[in-house]
Amino acid sequence: MPEQLDHSSPSEAERHHLEEDLNDQMKRRREELDEIRKLGIDPYPRSFEVTHFAKPILDQFKDQQQETVQVAGRIMSIRKMGKASFFHIQDSSGKIQVYLKRDDVGVDSYNLFKLLDIGDIVGIVGYVFRTKKGEISIHAQTLELLSKSLRPIPIAKQKEVDGKTITYDAFSDKELRYRQRYLDLMVNPEIREAFKKRTLMIQTLRQYFVDQGYLEVETPILQPIYGGATARPFVTHHNSLGMDLYLRIANELYLKRLIVGGFDGVFEFAKDFRNEGMDRFHNPEFTQVELYVAYKDYNWMMELVETVLAKTAQALHGSTQVTFGEHAIDFSGPFERLTMAESIQKYTGKDIEGKSLEELRTMAKELNLELEPGLSASRVIDEIFGEFVEPKLIQPTFIIDYPLEMSPLAKTHRDHKHLVERFELIVAGKELCNSFSELNDPLDQRERLEQQADMRAKGDDEAMSVDEDFLKALEYGMPPCAGLGIGIDRMAMVMLNQPSIRDVLFFPQMKPE
Repeated sequence: MPEQLDHSSPSEAERHHLEEDLNDQMKRRREELDEIRKLGIDPYPRSFEVTHFAKPILDQFKDQQQETVQVAGRIMSIRKMGKASFFHIQDSSGKIQVYLKRDDVGVDSYNLFKLLDIGDIVGIVGYVFRTKKGEISIHAQTLELLSKSLRPIPIAKQKEVDGKTITYDAFSDKELRYRQRYLDLMVNPEIREAFKKRTLMIQTLRQYFVDQGYLEVETPILQPIYGGATARPFVTHHNSLGMDLYLRIANELYLKRLIVGGFDGVFEFAKDFRNEGMDRFHNPEFTQVELYVAYKDYNWMMELVETVLAKTAQALHGSTQVTFGEHAIDFSGPFERLTMAESIQKYTGKDIEGKSLEELRTMAKELNLELEPGLSASRVIDEIFGEFVEPKLIQPTFIIDYPLEMSPLAKTHRDHKHLVERFELIVAGKELCNSFSELNDPLDQRERLEQQADMRAKGDDEAMSVDEDFLKALEYGMPPCAGLGIGIDRMAMVMLNQPSIRDVLFFPQMKPE
């Protein structure tokens, strides 16, 4: 029968009992620490020479070998017996069993072992062998304590109930796992594997950009004027300069300055910060990669996105098919392309082309969509799209050609002056990428930024400010350019089949306990 998890919450009496038990265990461990020190042993030595790791030992062992190894790891289970004991240690690669015999390690080391607990970190020198039950193990010749754990770690237990294996006391509470990620990584190996794959995902993207000849760069996180996106910033104060600075909401405007300066392709993996709400798709601190390539446009960039996402899925899964929840996402390409107007007509039956603000508001009302007062026509279109179209786009889909007012940094469409050359890639119902044919007309850019500043003065605290130095850079001349931003955290959610952004961040932002 499949294994089941016991998710029942403890009662008040059970919580009180658990707290008392925890205090008792911590008291006992402190007493053990004192005993260890009385034996003249430093419970926190400075180093240990590791020569081997658990998984390679298990993968490469041949029965005729008796190779000497030096391993280190955290004790995850113990079976203490008379003159011989077994325990498992876990290192960064996995778990392996250790056989400890008093006659081999000596009385002093065996007495030390009696004072050890699950969670303690030890170093072992010994040789690899196979037990009578067939388990590849390490026969210890020396034992060294490397770190005494003063708190018990949560180890899942199992019991048989009506022929079913029930796992209980697992560290499965999401809130606790996010707050104590170190414990989550310690006792849930699959979480470590997910974060290793996140790193591989980033390395794959980086290597692809490098192979194309693009330069990885760094731009300021503290900025005197924030820009490159519509969002509220975090504000801080520089004491020496006596001025406010902003944590960047995007790195776009600085990367474009580098294109002006003569680089043909630049990219940056950036930590950005937006002072907005938190949900399973949003964290105030997030990672994105932005890429800018001279002499290209958004059509070219769509092809690059198809290529790099297929390569990334292949690197992570050996296939361009990725499972996300109940969906099989196909990154093989080419992806479907729909204009924003086409997508709204396809999923709502409403034709937004050339419609006035009043007509758009009437459409929204007919769709039973509640709108805030004072929204512009482009914002009404965005609300309709976000409510009725975006959640239905499961397979990778390029939504192209956005209303001009929605994209103050994008180039006007070559065929439709009321639109811009912009695309967003939607996957599993959420935006993954954003890209423009970048606006390089300094006069047009100034006019649009001044319109943004006017909107800001009227109360839109997400509108952009006028960045005079950026405009000055454009006045020196920026070549035609395509820009791209990929949300790394959302991409990791899809590529690693994780339902929340908190599942792909080591330390997500949390409310105080």
